[in-house]
Amino acid sequence: MSDRLPPLDPNKKLDVAALLDGLDTYRPRRSAWHWREQVPGQRLYEFTYHETSKGLKHSVPLPAAHYFENIDPQPDCVITTEIASGRPEDDIRRMRMAAWHGADHMMVIRTAGQSHMDGLLEGTPEGVGGIAITRKQLRLTRRALDLIEDEVGRLINFHSYVSGVAGPEMAVMFAEEGVNGAHQDPQYNILYRNINMYRSFVDAAVAKHVMASVGMLQIDGAHNANATAVKAWKVMPELLVQHAINCAFSEAVGMPKESIALSTVPPDAAPAPCMRMDLPYAIALRDLFGQYKMRAQQNTRYMESEGRDATVSHVMNLMISRLTSADIQSTITPDEGRNVPWHYNNVAAVNTAKQSLVGMDGLREMVKIDRENPELKSRIRELKERAVLFLEAMIADGGYFAGVEDAYFVDSGEYPETNDDGIARCSDGGVAVDTIVPRADDYLAPVCHHFGVNHLPEGVVNACTLIGGCTLCDDTKVPYADELDPEDNVNTRLAATAEQRERDLITPEVEWAGDGMVAVTMFLPASERVAEAAALEIGRAMNLIDPEVIHRQVMHPAEGTLVEIKGRLDVAIDPTTLVIPEPPEVLTDEEIREFVHARELRVVAATVGADEHSVGMREIIDIKHGGLEKWGFGITYLGTSVPIEKLLDAAIEHAASAVLISTIITHGDMHRDNMEKLADLAAEKGVRDKLLLIAGGTQVTDEQACGWGMDAGFGRRTKGIDVASFIVKTMRERGL
Repeated sequence: MSDRLPPLDPNKKLDVAALLDGLDTYRPRRSAWHWREQVPGQRLYEFTYHETSKGLKHSVPLPAAHYFENIDPQPDCVITTEIASGRPEDDIRRMRMAAWHGADHMMVIRTAGQSHMDGLLEGTPEGVGGIAITRKQLRLTRRALDLIEDEVGRLINFHSYVSGVAGPEMAVMFAEEGVNGAHQDPQYNILYRNINMYRSFVDAAVAKHVMASVGMLQIDGAHNANATAVKAWKVMPELLVQHAINCAFSEAVGMPKESIALSTVPPDAAPAPCMRMDLPYAIALRDLFGQYKMRAQQNTRYMESEGRDATVSHVMNLMISRLTSADIQSTITPDEGRNVPWHYNNVAAVNTAKQSLVGMDGLREMVKIDRENPELKSRIRELKERAVLFLEAMIADGGYFAGVEDAYFVDSGEYPETNDDGIARCSDGGVAVDTIVPRADDYLAPVCHHFGVNHLPEGVVNACTLIGGCTLCDDTKVPYADELDPEDNVNTRLAATAEQRERDLITPEVEWAGDGMVAVTMFLPASERVAEAAALEIGRAMNLIDPEVIHRQVMHPAEGTLVEIKGRLDVAIDPTTLVIPEPPEVLTDEEIREFVHARELRVVAATVGADEHSVGMREIIDIKHGGLEKWGFGITYLGTSVPIEKLLDAAIEHAASAVLISTIITHGDMHRDNMEKLADLAAEKGVRDKLLLIAGGTQVTDEQACGWGMDAGFGRRTKGIDVASFIVKTMRERGL
């Protein structure tokens, strides 16, 4: 069934109300996972890329892309962003932003509530201790993603979790609603959710079979040991065993190898010598499981609340991905350490992955891993041997279930070392114990993709023909339940923010539409505890409602602390009341060149005061940077740290039409003093009306410069054509 919604307009916000309209009859386009279309030898701008994929129709390039004609090369692997605001109407907006920055794997983490449930919830968005999955959430998300993938020109994978004792039901609902990938690992349920071990594997068999039937990608959960272990770098052998068990079991129940992915996580982070410790593990993992897909994720175990710290760890992990392999590159943000899922952090993490992977394009061709290095070779072999010994011992002791009862899986020891901290589970205990019922000899379930023995009547191939088709064969039979809570549902929330959308009011937000949340960073000359308390008072003085410290870092125990706070700001800006200057008009090369040559225009330029910076000015005047020389301007460049008097005397001597000054922003407002001094001296010498006075600098604004006596001010990202166009247009207007 085709969707009747029109394509998205890149210049308009998502219409959530339109996406909700007719949601009960919407059907997803597909369920299968999509891998990027790789383009070896792709040529963009002046560069040839070796490890990139097909580009996007619409995207936001990296910040430095404007130096390279705004190219936006996409890495070869799928890039993940994890989104979990708890409100699907806000999640889909964040997904749209992330897709424009290059994400094509949208993971919606709704696990804490889901994993503890013993049934499938319908009709409410909130779960105890987390966000429960509902059909409405899935359907709204997949419908939005259908439109977003048309907008960016690339298929987008939607992902969630098949866990808890409601796993099989969730797998069916995911297959019905077009979910493309899911975490599914029976060991995760046992070790981290204390679900009965036999029940967990029975559920997993059914869930994996259903997932395989629609081409859904399965990602295992072995990375949780690394993400939670006391000494994760010690548990690498058992991680290899966990991967092996899940892969073997997945294949045994009918999942093809190409639909099985290992969730891999480096086991440590700096200040540990993490690259030397993590690389052997990454190689051993790929040596043993090279026939499966690899999903690389950053370790959140050691992540604090600082963005820089998270980004550096992320980049080092990305280097391991480039040196080995990654079919899916997950991205993590400092939100893990703050419990603040903010959309701009998601985008920053996606850009970190894109920038790093593209920047390391072709690295493996130039930098080879020295597999014969004694230390590396020995460590790789040791990890494999310890894993094999672990598995052999567990089999000898009765197998996986007996091994779990004997606490084989530990938190701080490298096999065979133990520290009496193993995770022990009883085979006759745990959630949903004694809920496995033997099938009768004449058992028959009239559904497709049923796992196990099904006694069909003679001549019946598809079990569901007995009931006229099941939901996986006839999607008109897929049920739909709307939200049941009259207060806590998407329609009620949309009604509360209707005025904001209708009037297009602008309110700060980071988590939910109109939440009013802002973050403020400050340095306070006080110890950590004092600075934290002071920061909250400062937040209240700034009229922030419910301020909360989300990051603090000691700069020196006596000298001061960096603190970041968040709070809600009760403000809504009506855009119709804003005075927004028109973007400056840029003239054609021919117009500028003709005007300049006819008048033989000359400018005098310098970096003034005590400023020794020359790069910015050179980019405006030099022909090699597309500067004023390109159009025939005569340039007299006096250099750096030039006194104002000398600059103005040179302008008079050379009969210049314009004076260009460059200045940095200083604590003492020297930039303002230099501009005012230049304007006053030009007036004093009687040449103010004959000269255009133009100031530039990374933080200079036109409003500031004009207020201090200049004719114009140019800031960051100014190009020579901007200044040239201003000179020509202004001289025309003034009849000069």
